[in-house]
Amino acid sequence: MGKLLLKGRTRRRGHVTISHSGFDCHIKTSHRSFHRRKSREPEPARSDGPEETRRGTGPRQTVHTAWSMASPHLSSDKRFLIVFDFDETIVDETSDDLVVQTVPGQYLPDWLKDTYQPGRYNEYMQRVLAYLAEQGVTESDMRAVMEKIPATPGMLALFQFLRTRPQTDFEVVLLSDANSFFIESWLRRTGARGLFHRIFTNPATFNKDGRLVLRPFHSHDCPRCPVNMCKQTVLRDYVTRRTQERGRPFQRLFYVGDGANDFCPALCLGPRDIAFPRRDFPMHRLITETHEATPGEFKAVTVPWASAEEVIQRLRKHVAE
Repeated sequence: MGKLLLKGRTRRRGHVTISHSGFDCHIKTSHRSFHRRKSREPEPARSDGPEETRRGTGPRQTVHTAWSMASPHLSSDKRFLIVFDFDETIVDETSDDLVVQTVPGQYLPDWLKDTYQPGRYNEYMQRVLAYLAEQGVTESDMRAVMEKIPATPGMLALFQFLRTRPQTDFEVVLLSDANSFFIESWLRRTGARGLFHRIFTNPATFNKDGRLVLRPFHSHDCPRCPVNMCKQTVLRDYVTRRTQERGRPFQRLFYVGDGANDFCPALCLGPRDIAFPRRDFPMHRLITETHEATPGEFKAVTVPWASAEEVIQRLRKHVAE
């Protein structure tokens, strides 16, 4: 793979602290009423441009809507919401690291790697992608690398399980700090794109010069997350919006992730919900440390997994309810 700036298993964009005093983001499921929020979940892309500005009682947020994409027919009768991360959750590598394979020599120069600043990984990747274009890396080069990334153990079996369930069981969402081009390339190659009702990620499109232009998903004021995406904000807004549209909450929420930036949204899960952290990855370690430091702070049931077959086993129990 060559020399990479940051290793996928230890790097998760931004930092997460364990102290959560005064923080209450609990998303209440069907046994309780929901908190109402004035801020709205990102709308699908509109013909008048690729982004919109939303305002609420909180900070101003500019949301790039081209990749908060919904399926044409979003049913209101799903019992469960299941949310997936992408890098090292769906795929067994970090797509941002593997794209370096497209560069001659398969490494980045030190001057470029030294520009990384904590919490600003999206900005760093914008510079990396510009460098790739300067080195002659093409769209097809990047797509070829993305299409070869292996799935995590058992993940394709989990996708097949979700496909074969009755249509009233699962609403499936992908929430990732990768980018739309990398994710789409992999999902379409594996035939998994149609499984996802909604994809939230950083938009990335090729300009007329052939450079992949990456943009931040939104802005927010969460101190735990990188400046371009707080997954908790996205998840809370989405669940609130869908509850209003459906007229009732989901019976349970399931969150499948691995990284530190998956810990923040998992804090919003309630005691009926399930967090599926990849075993011994940062999300799992942060949950364990939180249980030890502040018992009761993390409310969801925690089911670690090494293979997604373990996720299937747990989901089978709940669909039978």
